[in-house]
Amino acid sequence: MKKNKTDLQSRLGKDQKKHCGIQLMENYFKLNDLTASKELLNDIISYAVKRNSWIKEHPSVVFHFQQAMRSFIRAGYFITLQEKKTTTAPKLEDVSPLVLGLLSEKEYQNPLLVFKKAFKEYSIKEFDYFISGMVYFSLGIHNNLPERNMISPYIHLTKMLDAAYLILERRGKK
Repeated sequence: MKKNKTDLQSRLGKDQKKHCGIQLMENYFKLNDLTASKELLNDIISYAVKRNSWIKEHPSVVFHFQQAMRSFIRAGYFITLQEKKTTTAPKLEDVSPLVLGLLSEKEYQNPLLVFKKAFKEYSIKEFDYFISGMVYFSLGIHNNLPERNMISPYIHLTKMLDAAYLILERRGKK
């Protein structure tokens, strides 16, 4: 008797729609608040540096955040590949420094620059390694410190959160 094998990969690949980076970011912000995400990211970094303490959040919350950030990073990378120009805003005259946050005026005008700069400096694997390491070090007491530069990827992630929120906010106004 002949065995018939069905090729599930080809079937699944034909029916699935490709997810747009904007849709993935919208989903991220439906499940995660911008300020809460930035605070949790800050707490994870802070506790990763401290040797004799661990983060007070429940580990499941931290792991969920890690997975959400990984998908957020992939969405940002996908946006840089698509490189849509529709997310730019008209020229603003006087922008308050409080509104800008960590973004420069050029990055505020074109938030895609934040993603391009981040992915020019670091790859997706390097961001994943960074997040995984920070989560590992924040969840327990350890004698060693993380071996890599933590400040630059942290700043890129914070700026990417701001830029993504800005992109979605401008997209919602149209």
